[in-house]
Amino acid sequence: MDAGKRCGIRLNACPTKTTQGLAIVGQAVSPVRLLASEVPISKQSYDIGHPHLTSLFQSICILCSVLFPVMGADFTSARPILERSCMPCHSTEKAAGGLRLDRRANALKVLTPGQPDQSVLLLTVERDPGKPGAMPPGGMQLSVDDRAILRSWIAEGAPWPESIVVGQKMKRLPDDANLVDKLHQRIVAASKEKKPDDMQPLKTLIPGTDVFFEMLPIAGGEFQMGSTNSKIESPQHKVKIDPFWMGKFEVTWDEYRLFMFPDQARETKGADPNVDAVSRPTKPYVEMSFGMGLNGYPAISMTQHAANKYAEWLSAKTGHFYRLPTEAEWEYACRAGTSTAFSFGDDPSKSGEYAWSSANANGKYEKVGTKKPNPWGLFDMHGNVMEWTLDAYAPYVAGNVSNPWVKSKESYPHAVRGGSWNDPPSKLRCGSRVGSDSSWKMQDPQLPKSIWYLTDAQWLGFRLVRPLHVPSAREMFQYWNNGVEVDSN
Repeated sequence: MDAGKRCGIRLNACPTKTTQGLAIVGQAVSPVRLLASEVPISKQSYDIGHPHLTSLFQSICILCSVLFPVMGADFTSARPILERSCMPCHSTEKAAGGLRLDRRANALKVLTPGQPDQSVLLLTVERDPGKPGAMPPGGMQLSVDDRAILRSWIAEGAPWPESIVVGQKMKRLPDDANLVDKLHQRIVAASKEKKPDDMQPLKTLIPGTDVFFEMLPIAGGEFQMGSTNSKIESPQHKVKIDPFWMGKFEVTWDEYRLFMFPDQARETKGADPNVDAVSRPTKPYVEMSFGMGLNGYPAISMTQHAANKYAEWLSAKTGHFYRLPTEAEWEYACRAGTSTAFSFGDDPSKSGEYAWSSANANGKYEKVGTKKPNPWGLFDMHGNVMEWTLDAYAPYVAGNVSNPWVKSKESYPHAVRGGSWNDPPSKLRCGSRVGSDSSWKMQDPQLPKSIWYLTDAQWLGFRLVRPLHVPSAREMFQYWNNGVEVDSN
């Protein structure tokens, strides 16, 4: 078990894909409680099943409590608590005691920004149930996690956009369709390749930076998708695929951090309104490489929504259309004309020449492109990091299909391919499939959970494709906005 993951710190060389609870006086402990120092730190309180890790974990948590006594919380973290616990009595329509907590201006009667211990709101919810003035009145006390979030939020200045009225239905705000129309017009105008013979390897500079990325042409064709290895990989069925370019390598931190941090992309607000209009990640709570390396290493731990938005941002920057590959496109490119379990044959013992897995990766990802490529010149299709696809994770349907895409209807699961540094070689097969899961963001302290980060998926990245045929603006919008980015469970 990776004990340090509870503090957002990677301690051992091989974290598991599902975070187990830490026993603290018989209860699971969240990162908010640890970093807000709500739980007394004592050797007797922490039991993670291994004496050395227990001692190390205790030291880490003490260090965290000193360096990070309160984890910053923004309004998206505090809002659900206000909705759930305060609105029944202090809404726009019902203002018990003359107090409304629907807008920041009204809430300042009981909030002292930057001073949680002077804020009546926090003092009353921290009061023991049954005592005079305890809130919520006559109900259960807020959880330790909720109280820690409120304390952190108030300490950060109680940020609360003036336009937001708590109690009104939270709306999902997809990127404006007008933006996609503008991008579509620009992409169509810039598209020079019209037929397969026009396709050549591409090396593209991200404008305003010194960062390049490479793509290789993948000719269209047919192949047998799936395998007989497991039920979820069958039945095998014939699939026709249209031509596209695919990333020669997995997207690296060199590229992805330009999207995360506009200053690193040397972007000036207003210089390109189309780029400005693309949704971008919120500031992460932890360093997202978890100490495994940045320059030349694959970007990790992003949601499918974040990968989709990176593709839209890159399209706006370059004037060419990019998206995640469909599951069928990914397997077609991975097999590279072969019909064996791996693109290099059926013997997993040969994987060391082509892939980073748990057998040779020393408990972390490695730089992209350091193993042999598959027959079509694509690197790391087996191992290093798993890769997002566009598709929902669903059973295959028998029969011949052309360019299939199983659109998402729920937040989970989505189809992930390729295996990773944390998997044995047998899990790196071309046909192997994994479904995403909400446990991949278990450590996320935000409520609701972030739409940008999967802090527990330190073995998950992606690569992009560029179809030869430019889709319609409506199709572009669907590729970039899956509509299920907010967790439904």
